[in-house]
Amino acid sequence: MKYRWWFFQIIMTLVSVFFLIFGLDLLISAYSLNNPFNFIMTFFAASFIILISLTLMISFLIKMVRVYRHIKNNTNE
Repeated sequence: MKYRWWFFQIIMTLVSVFFLIFGLDLLISAYSLNNPFNFIMTFFAASFIILISLTLMISFLIKMVRVYRHIKNNTNE
């Protein structure tokens, strides 16, 4: 497997982790808002950011594990 693919997967996983942390920070800061409309909009936006970043992070990790197992099985044969 090319090193560029691994590098891309690791970078995208780190970007997903960044957006996960950003979403959690946004979710925590939503509770300090006084306006109920702003709270609801910020809360759902933060939840959406967390959902997307977790989904992408899990998919990148699953791809890397599957490719690693495939490479490991091919070298053992």
